[in-house]
Amino acid sequence: MTEQATKKRFLTWKLARRVALALVILGLLAFLAVAVYVAVLARDLPSHKRLASYEPPITSRVHAGDGTLIAEFAEEHRVFVPIESIPDHVVDAFVAAEDKKFFEHHGLDYVGILRGAINSAKIKLTGGGNLQGGSTITQQVAKNMLLTRDQTIQRKIKEAIIARRMEDAFTKDEILELYLNEIYLGVRAYGVGSAALIYFNKSLPELNLSEAAILASLAKAPSTVNPYRRPERLLARRNYVLGRMVEDGYITQEEADNARAMPLEVTERLRGPEYAAATYFVQELRKQLIEQYGEEALQRGGLSIRTTIDTRLQLAAQEALQTGLESYDRRHNYRGPFATVEANGDVPAQIEELTLPPGYGSWEAGMVSKISSDGATLVLKDGRNTSIPKEDIEWARSFTGDDGEKGLSVGDVVLAEVTRTEQKKPGAQAEGEGQKANEDVWIYVPDDVSILRQVPEVEGAIVALDPHTGRVLAMVGGYSFFKSPFNRVTQAVRQPGSSFKPFVYGAALENGYTPSTRILDAPFVYYDEHTEEMWKPQNYSEGRSYGEVTMRTALERSFNQVTARVAVDIGMPAVSEFSERFGLYDDLPPYPAMALGSGETTPWRMARGYAAFVNGGKEVTPTLLDRVQDRHGDTLYKHDTRPCEDCQALEWDGEQPPILPDTRDQLVDPVIAYQVVHMLEGVVERGTARRARRVGKPLAGKTGTTNDYFDAQFYGFSPDLVVGIWVGFDSPKTLGVGEAGGSVGAPIFTDFMEKALEDEPALPFRIPPGVRLVRVDHDTGDLPTAGSSEVIVEAFRPGTEPGAVFNEDTDFSISGSRNGGSQRDDTADPLDEGLPLEPSERDTPDDVADDNLSGIY
Repeated sequence: MTEQATKKRFLTWKLARRVALALVILGLLAFLAVAVYVAVLARDLPSHKRLASYEPPITSRVHAGDGTLIAEFAEEHRVFVPIESIPDHVVDAFVAAEDKKFFEHHGLDYVGILRGAINSAKIKLTGGGNLQGGSTITQQVAKNMLLTRDQTIQRKIKEAIIARRMEDAFTKDEILELYLNEIYLGVRAYGVGSAALIYFNKSLPELNLSEAAILASLAKAPSTVNPYRRPERLLARRNYVLGRMVEDGYITQEEADNARAMPLEVTERLRGPEYAAATYFVQELRKQLIEQYGEEALQRGGLSIRTTIDTRLQLAAQEALQTGLESYDRRHNYRGPFATVEANGDVPAQIEELTLPPGYGSWEAGMVSKISSDGATLVLKDGRNTSIPKEDIEWARSFTGDDGEKGLSVGDVVLAEVTRTEQKKPGAQAEGEGQKANEDVWIYVPDDVSILRQVPEVEGAIVALDPHTGRVLAMVGGYSFFKSPFNRVTQAVRQPGSSFKPFVYGAALENGYTPSTRILDAPFVYYDEHTEEMWKPQNYSEGRSYGEVTMRTALERSFNQVTARVAVDIGMPAVSEFSERFGLYDDLPPYPAMALGSGETTPWRMARGYAAFVNGGKEVTPTLLDRVQDRHGDTLYKHDTRPCEDCQALEWDGEQPPILPDTRDQLVDPVIAYQVVHMLEGVVERGTARRARRVGKPLAGKTGTTNDYFDAQFYGFSPDLVVGIWVGFDSPKTLGVGEAGGSVGAPIFTDFMEKALEDEPALPFRIPPGVRLVRVDHDTGDLPTAGSSEVIVEAFRPGTEPGAVFNEDTDFSISGSRNGGSQRDDTADPLDEGLPLEPSERDTPDDVADDNLSGIY
């Protein structure tokens, strides 16, 4: 080797040493820089220690009185489940799918990080995409609960630091508990407990291996394997997770094969008629809870809310109200199709693009393809045909189109109530006898005949409550919440009409009247000094008066002229005070017209007032809530706060139940309350609510109709259930001649009570102490004679019944004859005096003596 070569080699080696030294120095500097950078980042990191006391947002759950879950309130739907309550196969599925070395590493999987870095570099070189970091479960907890989701190296470094700290501070089980309760699994489900309920309507211990693997499959990217939209992708991912579980030794190959063979069966939580029926109730409850506890507590606080609603009665109430409104609507004109499409085009595709009228419910859209004298043929959205009968075509002819033609035309799109029958596809084979392999094997074929429908314009409301506790058992604020969320039970302020009369007569009973007091039914004119106008009320059958009648008859047949006379006689201030005492009004002006129900109030307040009659005159405070508890089980609210020392028994030992103190205010004497109830029974037996006799059980109630048939109402009750009903248009207009409380409201009441009381015994109304029951002539209020056409049992306060000693202070009639007829000449022919009603008048059809008008005249 030459000297020159040696010298060159020496210089090369020297340069290499210098470069190496420089690289080492640069490496040390880079390491120091990174260390300083990491130290700076570590100094400003959120403390992992706060996870030890972490309370995640939890779903507030609403249960009916019978325990049925009816609603949930949450920003993030979450049910916190402690790790000891999470089954092993659920934990194993997530560990296998997300972090197979979870129980081995100390927060970081360095091989996974290297693999993620290489993949991230490839992504960046090929032009975009998200970074891959090989995150462990511990890192995911750090990211989800303490950091942002930014795709940056800085965030990944912070994540790694916190993950190492968490592994020092928490056990693996504690980290898993945080992870499995925080992870997002799609459709607003946070955590495995929530996802199990939403997707399968099961608790975690009820999940099978396939379902556990499905939840683990959703962890990486829920939207890409959504079970409702992309079931095939989800099943492929599930099978991959099951394979990983076999590789990691959590399950056997046979268990995996059995799980792979299971079909995907997911549910749609809180869907169905019983949940839709409760919508008005739930929204009213939501407003009340926000007022009491704030939206933050409701949406994130995990409240346990036990309500008063009875799901069976709620569904019955919605069905009765909708049926009643549809029946009314059917009696009036058809308003025409809601759309028109090209009859020769792709009809199913055109129907698919249409927006159906709000409130259509389960009805379907169909295009009229053929019209004949026997009916019409409809093409439905799935391309199948059904028909509507001749009577529907006749009804549709009440509609006149823009071109002047009456009825339906080809191309019109209408709503129809279609019944479908489940059938197997021709040639399809199900797996196993009677077993459905999948949904595609089965089709739902429409029946040959359907019913033409339209969403009613008329609106209504119904509320049912327990008169003894005030618990609201059912409340429907309109035909459909999806048509209009306005709750007419609590928000519709309208005139009660003749349904207010029981409160007038209740005030009269307090002022010396009895149910047998005779009052003149004749034209009545009164000068109202408040309005400086003449007031001339008239009966429902205008121009007809019936002479001297008893208070009972006047209430049963709802005579306006009698009610006006009574109100003027006892003074309107007495009527106003009585109705305010019962909670109908805060301040009712003492104008005489108010006696006929001209003062506006809500069905909620009216039902509350009626409840006080049936429970013996006790104040009723309606409530939607039984109890509210926080996430720890502590009671925040309890409706019944009465003390009960003997209510803590673990089991019934045969003794009598404990007696709780009655702390309700007494609004009226129980005898008077019963007298009103007893007279209202007559409204059902003989008066304007006779249709309700169909229920076949003791009922009472009162119809109500306002001027020009703007509002139709009915308030009725059994001994343990009070129901209030209102029907009308949101923008007040007439319902039509004859559409009164008895023909519109009473049928809804009857339909509801038939279902509500179908399994209940026929209990009579409770009679309080101090009531004297006496047999009297219905028409005269006197003791019965051989000429009495109808004898009834009437309720009196002792000393006021017929035959009692006459008392100048209490025994009178403003008609001029003595109360109860004790001084009456029984030898006189009562027909000559014009007192009783003719039998033909007593038995007038419902459409004639249905109700009477009220309001300001």
